[in-house]
Amino acid sequence: MTNIDMNQYLGAFLDETSEQLQGLNDLLLSLEKSPDNPEPIDEIFRIAHTLKGMSATMGFEGMAHLTHAMEDLLDQVRKGETRLSQESVNLLFLCLDVLSSMAETIRGEGREPSDDVSELIDRLHEEKGTDRRESREIEIEVPQLTIMEKEWVTEARRQGMTAHEIRVLLSADCSMKAARAYMVVSRLGDQGEIIKTVPSVEDLEKGFFDREFWIFFASHDEEETLRKTVLQVSEVENVFVRELEDPEDEEGPTGEALSSVGQKASGDSETSNHKDVVQDTRKLSRTVRVDIGRLDKLMNLVGELVIGRARIERLAQEARIKAFEEPLAQLGRISGDIQELVTKLRMVPVSFVFDRFPRLVRDLSKSLGKEIRLELEGKETELDRNLIDEIGDPMIHLIRNSIDHGVEKPEERLNAGKAKAGTVTIASYQEGNSVIIEVRDDGKGIDPEKVRRKAVDKGILSREEAQTLSDDDAVRLVLLPGFSTAEEVTDLSGRGVGMDAVKNKVESLGGQFQVESQVGKGTRVVVRLPLTLAIVVALLIRVGDETYAISLENVEETLLVGRSDIRTVHGSPVTTVRGEILSLSDLAAILGTPVERNDVTEYPVVVVRNGNSRIGFIVDELIGQQEIVIKPLGRLFSKVKGVAGATILGDGNVALILEPGSVQAI
Repeated sequence: MTNIDMNQYLGAFLDETSEQLQGLNDLLLSLEKSPDNPEPIDEIFRIAHTLKGMSATMGFEGMAHLTHAMEDLLDQVRKGETRLSQESVNLLFLCLDVLSSMAETIRGEGREPSDDVSELIDRLHEEKGTDRRESREIEIEVPQLTIMEKEWVTEARRQGMTAHEIRVLLSADCSMKAARAYMVVSRLGDQGEIIKTVPSVEDLEKGFFDREFWIFFASHDEEETLRKTVLQVSEVENVFVRELEDPEDEEGPTGEALSSVGQKASGDSETSNHKDVVQDTRKLSRTVRVDIGRLDKLMNLVGELVIGRARIERLAQEARIKAFEEPLAQLGRISGDIQELVTKLRMVPVSFVFDRFPRLVRDLSKSLGKEIRLELEGKETELDRNLIDEIGDPMIHLIRNSIDHGVEKPEERLNAGKAKAGTVTIASYQEGNSVIIEVRDDGKGIDPEKVRRKAVDKGILSREEAQTLSDDDAVRLVLLPGFSTAEEVTDLSGRGVGMDAVKNKVESLGGQFQVESQVGKGTRVVVRLPLTLAIVVALLIRVGDETYAISLENVEETLLVGRSDIRTVHGSPVTTVRGEILSLSDLAAILGTPVERNDVTEYPVVVVRNGNSRIGFIVDELIGQQEIVIKPLGRLFSKVKGVAGATILGDGNVALILEPGSVQAI
């Protein structure tokens, strides 16, 4: 196949391969738990067969030969000729990892890696008990008709037609397999009735087949006429046509039953009349794959529309032209609908990330000698596609922490009166305009006293300061950079990275991060993320002469606090709100903005939540709520603490978007 053709089909191949490999991963995990259950084996065989055909079609011989060897082993298991051992399952997992690595190389470089997979193929053949030197020719088994399809054949005979099995072999150098298959099916459809294609019409359209495919076909024409029709299509190497035997001669329903069912097949829509097969080749699918880059560009254009609308609204207000009110309101509704639609287009289930975790937990538990039961909740919860890409690594850090630090080894759990297997729960759910993701375990929890000792040993706190910390505050010390309670360094933990990196990542995405723990009962980590990173509702505030924005998701409430209501405790200003102490912080002092407040008797305060604590930021004015478009600051300013990005206001000025969780660290 030429490079042009490779580029044409490569995206579809990689998307389909990713889905098949994820399915293979899930099935192998299921197979490991129930090795005698035939259903996962059948499905794994089907996926290996599909991957073999796809990769052979694309010219990726390494993937084709490896999946062919997997298929051979699984076929013997299906037939009861051999039994899968734990070593065999581990070998299949290794094959999955190699296939995933090969797919990633193809995605990045457009070509198959040069790594030799012959050793892995040898191991598969050893498990099968055969010599790898036997023929590796990739073939498709001759398909068989189902009972229903045989009934359609019988009905076709009653109508005076002859049923044929047509095997089409394309040229070895055929560069447009999907197009050629479509032309064959389409031309035959004009001469009779398509009963069945193998592979399916959908797979033929996508080109997911080897050089040959089958068409079961009923027609009034002779075999030679059909053969000539197919050979008129370019790049068809050969055609084999044979008449199907009469199904009534085989064991099956009686003639009366066939007649009854046959009539229903031709008249009842529920039987999927075989004419639909031809019609399917002439209809476009109801869904299309869209590159995420195009959706990003569309979202950027919607953002510009929102900015433009805000500027027009501001100009109309200043000009006080009433005639603008109605068209502006209509423009607002239309742009709002477009924004909502584009946002939904970018939303994908968190299962895109969650589906990786069963394999991760399986591998980690085996390497650490622990028994872990993984529970996934809320996989259908949707999140912006770009956020999905960003949270994968942070989530892996949290799961590793739970398994390595949290869940005890089986003997420790039994001694503590717990179940032998620990439980790690990953849950997600929507709350307002946020998505909450929790990682919980029923392990030993974080010991606040141990954290205090570590903090003193590292010189982070004095002994007196450590003792005055509450247990919750002590637990939050694990979020400090380089802080670890691990007694020894392992590949998974104890290197001073992890929780602080996760917290920083979550906050850089406009989210919040919270850790709760109870000794002996377990740990709960809560991550709150915005639904989308592009367009949010924000509170605009003024500090000095500058306007800033804070995402409304981070704002708990706004207050007016009198000067006389502010007290100083341990050198920090506080006030009392509904009987609770609220710490205050002057945003002007944090940002280094000069202000004059000598004659001010009341201060506007924005209350935000940071983990379990609340803090009130003193500002100069609460301007109001506004829909804003988040613009990145660029690589040069991407590391600036406390700033999540910038936005363009209705008057054309630029306002920085503050990140409350880290603004205090400026």
